[in-house]
Amino acid sequence: MKQQSIDEMYMSRCIQIAANGLGTTYPNPFVGSVIVHNNKIIGEGFTSEYGGPHAEVNAINSVKNPELLKESTLYVTLEPCAHFGKTPPCADLIIKKEIKRVVIGTLDPFSKVNGQGYLRLLKNGVDVTLNILENECLELNKRFLTFHQKKRPYIILKWAQTEDGYMGRDDIQKWITNQYSKQLVHKWRTEEEAILVGKNTALIDNPQLNSRLWNGKNPLRIAIDKNLAIPRSFHLFDQSQPTVIFNSLEDVEEENLFLKKIDFSEKIIPQVIDYLYQKNIQSLIIEGGSDTIQYFIETNLWDEARILSSDTIWNEGILAPRIKGTRIGKYRFLNDELNIFENRIQTEES
Repeated sequence: MKQQSIDEMYMSRCIQIAANGLGTTYPNPFVGSVIVHNNKIIGEGFTSEYGGPHAEVNAINSVKNPELLKESTLYVTLEPCAHFGKTPPCADLIIKKEIKRVVIGTLDPFSKVNGQGYLRLLKNGVDVTLNILENECLELNKRFLTFHQKKRPYIILKWAQTEDGYMGRDDIQKWITNQYSKQLVHKWRTEEEAILVGKNTALIDNPQLNSRLWNGKNPLRIAIDKNLAIPRSFHLFDQSQPTVIFNSLEDVEEENLFLKKIDFSEKIIPQVIDYLYQKNIQSLIIEGGSDTIQYFIETNLWDEARILSSDTIWNEGILAPRIKGTRIGKYRFLNDELNIFENRIQTEES
């Protein structure tokens, strides 16, 4: 087997185990690493929760016989860091352990790394191979890369719609999809940092916007409510998880509740997006309503759309948005269908 094929095989394993960190490592990327000795994996690791060891450190620490490290190859999906953050530089640990060869999926765009880890390894005599399964490694950390390259969160549009194209009712809350789709949505919430709804959705649905049907962290809740019309008795004000209400009236900070005053005479969404960027929020789910989602579509300010469709017929209601994108996935959950689209035509502003 050619060396590149071998490297791709082990990098695939890195990508597989990296996914274990999805939703827990923010603001760090989630990374996977394996250590191979004589064509056998002797160590594996993925990024711990923020503040904990990185993937390379966990992989090195998992090796039962440290002496083998000097004769091993370390594989990692993202360039090892070269700066002191919450933890010491991974590049320094690799050098200290005398690992002679390192295979990297992709370089890190973060300004404090961005080639510095790669160069440090080279200067210390490490044989470094770059860009193995690069596209797959870039896809793995699309949230992290979007945040650092476009200076905004990775934006996911999500909605459910009936077979005849309706997504809601003005008068009542009415479920469209089945319990398995609903559980999937709660899983998604554990994987992203924030979730946003408009005022009308909040008033009609009184949503909790938590992940109660899946084990994991609740996202930051965000609502846009110009005149603070959402009643204080609603779930958004229960202070059970961090929540930001963007409004035109006042700035207030309470435990897990922030009323953030913005200028509604200017474009609203760019102010919200800038606030999230300043707060290091790397991913955002837009759950409604239709006008809010439509704004993101019309301004081309989205990266991914997840559309759940049922076989229900309503004949009336609020029409679901229409979107143009490249379909990258199609799945079925009993009578529900999930289509995932990617936005491959983005403006410089988005």
